[in-house]
Amino acid sequence: MLASADYTYQPKGGGIHPREAAEHHSRVSGRSLAEALREAGVGIEDVDAVAVALGPGMGPCLRIGATLARYLAVKYAKPLVPVNHAVAHVEIARFTTGFEDPLVVYIAGGNTIITTFVEGRYRVFGETLDIPLGNCLDTFAREVGLGFPGTPKVEELAMRGSKLLELPYVVKGQDLQFSGLLTKALRLVKEGERLEDVCYSLVETAYSMLVEVAERALALTGKREVTLTGGVARSRILCGKLEKMAELHGAVFKPVEPRYAGDNGAMIAYTGALAYASGVTIRVEESRIRPMWRLDQVDVPWRARSDPRKTLNSAADV
Repeated sequence: MLASADYTYQPKGGGIHPREAAEHHSRVSGRSLAEALREAGVGIEDVDAVAVALGPGMGPCLRIGATLARYLAVKYAKPLVPVNHAVAHVEIARFTTGFEDPLVVYIAGGNTIITTFVEGRYRVFGETLDIPLGNCLDTFAREVGLGFPGTPKVEELAMRGSKLLELPYVVKGQDLQFSGLLTKALRLVKEGERLEDVCYSLVETAYSMLVEVAERALALTGKREVTLTGGVARSRILCGKLEKMAELHGAVFKPVEPRYAGDNGAMIAYTGALAYASGVTIRVEESRIRPMWRLDQVDVPWRARSDPRKTLNSAADV
């Protein structure tokens, strides 16, 4: 189930505070679970397994979800299935686009990764060396008073900009850096440049950096499909740039469905179902939180054998 507005954490001011977010998750987790079961028309006894996101992410928030998942697994004698949050973003994009083997551009507040499946795992073909793109845009928006989440507000002003200002364009091989870009953009605002022009320049520079890295990964891997996932996948500007890049290489571009772009329980449950169908489980005693768990550390057996998505997707259509 997707989180309704009543269950979505909204910071009171500034960015996401891990402790406050964890307290919010603790308050709403029980009601959210009850509503999910009611909406699905099932009882907990009908559930085959319990999927749990163990990382990457903010430790305090992950612990709330893991505590509830462990409780359900023990109380109702259900298998516990470990899920990597980043892998879940990739899988929900494959599910909603129908793509079999895409190059994946994963952009969110906490991640900037270019990845695709190679020899049993999702391999990284480019990533940020400092702050993620989503964090860069959200921080800029917060510092100039646009609020949170910042990306759509920055893009709205960017559409009214007309002057391309010089900002640091930092691509190192297949990797990117956004901290210098953020610092210079904030400095230009303080120096009196129009906010619309700074937003325009920030978006154009940051997205061009990303598309350059994605294009080289596409040329290297020879993939015929490109998808965009993560919270920033809702960006029409970025989608437009990636679509044009893919067309130049004879590839098809399609982003994840917008309602599944941000963090959601559906992507964890779906990826957990794929993993469980491939025999992946974990003992409750071993289900530790892994805040720095990289997606290229995760074995992906459901891609190495006959794809269980066909069975799961057919069941979802009934």
